[in-house]
Amino acid sequence: MLNNQNSQPAIAIMWLLALLASVVAITPLAIDLYLPAMPIIAQHFQTNIAMVQNSLSVYLAGYALGMLIFGPLADKFGRRKLVIMGLSGFAICSGALPFVIDIKEFIVLRGFQAFFGSAATVVVPGIIREFYGKNTAKGMSYVSMIMMFAPMLAPTLGSVIMHLLSWQAMFYFLSSYAIVILIYAICYLPETKEPKPAVKVSFLGRYKIVLLEKTAQKNILTSMLVSLAFFSYITALPFVYLVIFKTSEFVFSFLFAINVVALMMAQLINTRFVGKLGSQTMLMRGLYTAFVAAMALVTVSALSLGLFWTVISLLPLLAGLSLIAVNADSLILIQFKQQTGTATAVIGTLRFGIGALAGPVLAFFHNESAMPFSLLMLSAIIVIGLCQFLKNSKAPL
Repeated sequence: MLNNQNSQPAIAIMWLLALLASVVAITPLAIDLYLPAMPIIAQHFQTNIAMVQNSLSVYLAGYALGMLIFGPLADKFGRRKLVIMGLSGFAICSGALPFVIDIKEFIVLRGFQAFFGSAATVVVPGIIREFYGKNTAKGMSYVSMIMMFAPMLAPTLGSVIMHLLSWQAMFYFLSSYAIVILIYAICYLPETKEPKPAVKVSFLGRYKIVLLEKTAQKNILTSMLVSLAFFSYITALPFVYLVIFKTSEFVFSFLFAINVVALMMAQLINTRFVGKLGSQTMLMRGLYTAFVAAMALVTVSALSLGLFWTVISLLPLLAGLSLIAVNADSLILIQFKQQTGTATAVIGTLRFGIGALAGPVLAFFHNESAMPFSLLMLSAIIVIGLCQFLKNSKAPL
């Protein structure tokens, strides 16, 4: 069992954080690695790019469903078993994807890939919360910084794999990565389990405890809406950069990496200041930053100011969203010490469930411009502000 931050040697702490970050990284890798290949995959299956983009929405929906099931199981049976099962299933599905014969099979298998991946990743916040306690936001920021190398490198790596080999090789890479992390998890991941509550709680009862806690509701809603904004960005970015601004796949990957650097810098800032200012204060500062940047992005899109100003607007916008997300999640996890897995499942299910709506919403409002995704991100941030101000809790944790 992990007891507290001070009881472990520093080197052991860093190795554990690196392992947890590697487990969490399977999700951004599975999402971002194939973004540059979307047009080619569409050609391969003789379909349009909108169908390939739907595979992203199905992945998010499968991930949300998996978290809904596996979160309470982590609280009851422990986390190590779920990590091993999840990584195994993810590796098998990833290795099978190159063999599908049409886009429908591709989309369905992506859903199963996400479902198993969620079993591995749903346990990570609970391990961090158990280890860091009231400093959960700091621990999550450290893991996020390490993990973000995956989305930063994924599009570039995907482009290289695609040009040297094929789009199918991307999924062989995902399978191999999962197998390597699985071996390390079997060897080094300790077993952790939430302490048993005084009263036995049913599977659905765990969800009732989390969902009916009024003081947590504003942060659960905040986490959902941040996800909608993030996945609007991820879903629309290939179209905006590759089609509207006609960048190459490598330029797309470079610009994507710059945006990830902004996310990493936000997490670094959070590790430095959250201990002094508290998660609620850092969340609000992220909200102010995101709102100003989102207004700038809408203005850039309305005036068609070009690629440079689009990138400049996105950098602080993504940084602000990153601060909002990590601190909202930390406030939730700290509040539920005996239902950490369930709380993570609630966050993940609602987050990826609403994230899955980004593709259909953007497709409905598609008008050959960057305005739909800009307005959707701004709308999400405005509603986050309403959640935080209307259900204001002035006691920072």
